[in-house]
Amino acid sequence: MTTWIIQTDAPGDGPRLAVKDAIDVAGLPTTAGCRAIAERAEPAAADAPVVASARARGARIAGKANLNELCMAADGVNPWSGTPVNPLDPSRVPGGSSSGSAVAVATGEADVAFGTDTSGSIRIPAACCGIAGLKTTGGRVPLDGVYPLSPTLDVVGPMGRDVAAVVLGMGLIEPGFTPVPYDASLPVARLRVPGVDPAIDAAVDDALRRLGPFADVTSAHYEEAATVNGVIVSAEGWEQNGHLLGDPAKLSGRIHRRIQQMKDVSEAGMLDWALGARKTLRAELDAILARHAAIALPVLTCVAPEPDEADESDLLLTALTGQVNVAGLPAFALPVPLPGSHLPASVQLIGPAGGEERLCGLAAALEAALA
Repeated sequence: MTTWIIQTDAPGDGPRLAVKDAIDVAGLPTTAGCRAIAERAEPAAADAPVVASARARGARIAGKANLNELCMAADGVNPWSGTPVNPLDPSRVPGGSSSGSAVAVATGEADVAFGTDTSGSIRIPAACCGIAGLKTTGGRVPLDGVYPLSPTLDVVGPMGRDVAAVVLGMGLIEPGFTPVPYDASLPVARLRVPGVDPAIDAAVDDALRRLGPFADVTSAHYEEAATVNGVIVSAEGWEQNGHLLGDPAKLSGRIHRRIQQMKDVSEAGMLDWALGARKTLRAELDAILARHAAIALPVLTCVAPEPDEADESDLLLTALTGQVNVAGLPAFALPVPLPGSHLPASVQLIGPAGGEERLCGLAAALEAALA
């Protein structure tokens, strides 16, 4: 039951949709996976626009899916609402913060799921559970009715067992969404970042070769932008959630410490630096994307870790993902084979702003090449 905060039994024959419990569903409370929020949460008066759109397209709400407390971690572990079980290996974390959304899809309890992503929270659980997920362009999908962590970084996006299910999810959000077939005349740019397990890097390279030649590229700012993400999340997260420090008994110890750290970072006066670095990263990635179909790199530096390997800072899990939120670009996470392992690797394909249609076409071509 730890996959869900609330399960529902919606009639009909439309796709079963799991909704992360940070997104409003009419008649149900939104808990954000947190006791402090749950104890005062009233049933939502209306669906969030993304849910209303999905319902209008015939989706059946399967329930509100579990998540990391307040969306503030990336391992999927929640001491209050429970931790969803990774269906690929119960000894490994499911990833987060959209943990229940990923597990519901991976176990077949939902056909598609909606998650949120601030520093990788769609892509990380997708990678851990061996499914697909799409972090959308910043601002493309309305955030009304979505619990805020960092409003300038937060996005909503779909998760599914394969590319077709993710496309279905985008169609529930945006009627008429249609992938654009991959244009092989534009090479994929392969970005390499230090600290990745060589076997993971090799798996991503092997997968990309199925599509054809790719071009190695470098970034002077990608690594640094992980810190930029942390500064922005801290400044905005403190503004959104700082009031919860007044009721520490209703927060887990980790999240209480994290909110205190947000306060400390906010008071350090680093936000102006982070906003300047954000523009620099976006300009650099835009320049690469002007000459390439997408930028490819792993989602994770390693396979899904065991709980005691996922450090409190989340740096092991978010080392490669939060930069995409800083840049405001879309990114598609797709599992790829990892020879010698029962767990997959996952590649993230980063596209230009507003380029989800082409990104889904590229992901479909890669998925077909791997079949």
